[in-house]
Amino acid sequence: MSENESTQDTTTESASNVSVGGHPVLESGSATASPSHQIKPKVDVLLKPAGDAPIMKKKRWAVERSKKVSSICDFIKKYIKCDPSDSMFLYVSQSFAPALDTPVGTLFDCYGSDGKLVLHYCKTAAWG
Repeated sequence: MSENESTQDTTTESASNVSVGGHPVLESGSATASPSHQIKPKVDVLLKPAGDAPIMKKKRWAVERSKKVSSICDFIKKYIKCDPSDSMFLYVSQSFAPALDTPVGTLFDCYGSDGKLVLHYCKTAAWG
């Protein structure tokens, strides 16, 4: 084995041992990955109305981690049959509105609990 091959092997090995938030992330195809350490491709999002927003019949949705907050706002507007020009506000922890370009997976990693991300929606500003 040459010196270049051993360097290449080390680089490949360290690339597969990536950590997020101090926790190791295992590849989904890895035989040693346990279900508690795998990152699911979708996040369970619980949508709750606040203020003057109409209640949605279905409250729990599976959303891809890469989807942006703006796509959830657009989805809610269509679901509750709002005009596209109407405002829609989303809040995390009933306290702050995330940026519209924030991925849902990032919000879930930071603020999710019990395997779901709770977002409150309303048509007028409510918190924060």
